Amino acid sequence: MYPFLRMVKELIKFRNAPAMRVGDIHISEHRCWPWDIDLWAELNNGRTLTLYDLGRIPLAQRAGLVSVMRKNGWGMTMAGVSVRYRRRIRTFEKIEMHSRAVCWDDKFLYLEQSMWKKNGECANHALYRSAITDASGIVAPERVLSAMGHSAQSPEPADWIKRWIEADAARPWPPMQDKR
Repeated sequence: MYPFLRMVKELIKFRNAPAMRVGDIHISEHRCWPWDIDLWAELNNGRTLTLYDLGRIPLAQRAGLVSVMRKNGWGMTMAGVSVRYRRRIRTFEKIEMHSRAVCWDDKFLYLEQSMWKKNGECANHALYRSAITDASGIVAPERVLSAMGHSAQSPEPADWIKRWIEADAARPWPPMQDKR
C-alpha cells in the first residue's frame, strides 16, 4: 500500500521550509518500518522506490514545481530509473534521504536520490528520468522551468549520467516477446 500518511507528513513538515532552486539538495529523514521490509527483515527493494517519492514530492514542492503543475494542469511521471543497492537498511533503522534535480534535456528531468545510514554509508542510490505531462503528452522541461521562473540552461550531466541516457536510448522498445 502506498504510504499516503507518510507523504502527508512530509508535505506538512516542509510546507514552510525555505524555497529551493533547481539543483539544490532536499534532505529528509525516514525510518524503515515493519511494513517496509522483506522476508529478511530489511527494506524491500520495491519499497525503496516508493520511499523515494517521500523525497521527490517535497523537493518538487519546495522548488515551486508543484504549484506550477497545479496552475497548468500538468502531471509528473517517472519514465525510468536505475538503482544501485549497496547496504542493507534494517527494520526500525533511520536513514537520511538526499534528493535533487541534476539536469534536463528536451523531454526529461533527471533526478538523483540516495539513502544514507547513520554511520555515513550510502545504502542505495537512484537516478530517475521524469517527465512533466499534459493532455498532449510530455511538456518540454524548458517550458516547465520557465514557468517556475528558472531560465538557466541545464547543468552538464556527469559522464555516467550521459552514458546511462545513451544506453537507455539504445534499448529496444517495445522489448522482444518470447512467442513460445
